[in-house]
Amino acid sequence: MLIYSTLNFEMHIVKSLSVLPPSPLYNFLLIPRLSFFSSFASLAKNSEVPNLALSDYLQETLKFSKTQALSISTRFSHIRSIEKPQFVVCFFQNLGFSNPQIQSAVHLTPQILFANIEKSLKPKIKLFQNIGLVGYDLGKFISKNSPLLTASLERKLVPRIEILKELLLNDEKNEDLVKVISRCNWIVHRKPESRLLSNIAYLKSCGIVGSQLSMLLRRQPRLFVLQESMLEGLVSRVLNMGFSVNSRMFVHALYTVSCLSDETFERKFGILKSFGFSEYECTLMFRKAPGLLRTSKEKLKLGMDFFLNIAKFKKEVLLHNPTFVMHSMEERVIPRYKVLQIMKSKKLFKKEPSFINMLTLTEEEFLQKFISRFPDDALELLIAYKGNCLDSSSEGERS
Repeated sequence: MLIYSTLNFEMHIVKSLSVLPPSPLYNFLLIPRLSFFSSFASLAKNSEVPNLALSDYLQETLKFSKTQALSISTRFSHIRSIEKPQFVVCFFQNLGFSNPQIQSAVHLTPQILFANIEKSLKPKIKLFQNIGLVGYDLGKFISKNSPLLTASLERKLVPRIEILKELLLNDEKNEDLVKVISRCNWIVHRKPESRLLSNIAYLKSCGIVGSQLSMLLRRQPRLFVLQESMLEGLVSRVLNMGFSVNSRMFVHALYTVSCLSDETFERKFGILKSFGFSEYECTLMFRKAPGLLRTSKEKLKLGMDFFLNIAKFKKEVLLHNPTFVMHSMEERVIPRYKVLQIMKSKKLFKKEPSFINMLTLTEEEFLQKFISRFPDDALELLIAYKGNCLDSSSEGERS
């Protein structure tokens, strides 16, 4: 009652002042009040009220929590019927989607519940089916990439997928295409001219073409939707480290710097320096094997420690062969070192074999040259080399 009286009183003041010319009193009394009432009206208008029918449906059918269901339903408080969401869920179920997949898709993009099935959903689903996604796999894809169902088919999805298919070489079954879209759905969610085409043109101007461009797209699709200034910055960083656009390692270096933050990059250099390498030597190893810095910190430390302190390699060996550190320590490096130690103790060679050469051999070449060649000692050598694998297989047979 008090509020009602106050409102009447203030409206009376407003009417009285409205016939007077503007004055300080007018501004003092009227403008703050109007501002208050405007804010109040705006708040009341925009207050979100849950759609209880939709909330109940989401909880019962798709097993959303009450909190999640209420949160989604408030976005559609103006909608009276849940018939459309029922049809959409049924549509997905008939495609072979599991309820958890549908729940995930709706959680990411709630508006798909009210999409037009015939005009919007079916044509886009058909597009994804045409690139090889069906049944459960299609459901898995959509559950993680449902925003794609809101993108324009003609202006975004079709043009971009055609561009990607053209870039991805030797991908007849579209397996790489699906991986690229899954890893970075932005790449098909925006208009082709927004960034994709300009970034492709820029990378080509840097000498990254054909199979190299295809490889980069497979491994790091987000590079193709970066802001041009950011992409140029990454390229400049690679060039400043001594790479040439004509080097076959240039694209691998670009991929590596795009994967690592500046802090991580410096930490990896710091690990190499802790083993006595200078800044220049670290850069030299990076030029020879850009993938070296994508190796985990633990593996980098283990590899450096093993080669320098156990295998007693000179630093120059790793400077010229940094890829040795990238080999699997557990499955390749240490087992082959064990074989070498047994061979030395048994004096199976007149001239001791080079461990460096042993590391460069393929699996088949190594087995032939250092295991099969010595039938009397083959079992011992094989156990030393494949001990972990043999133990695992024996445990599997016993179980």
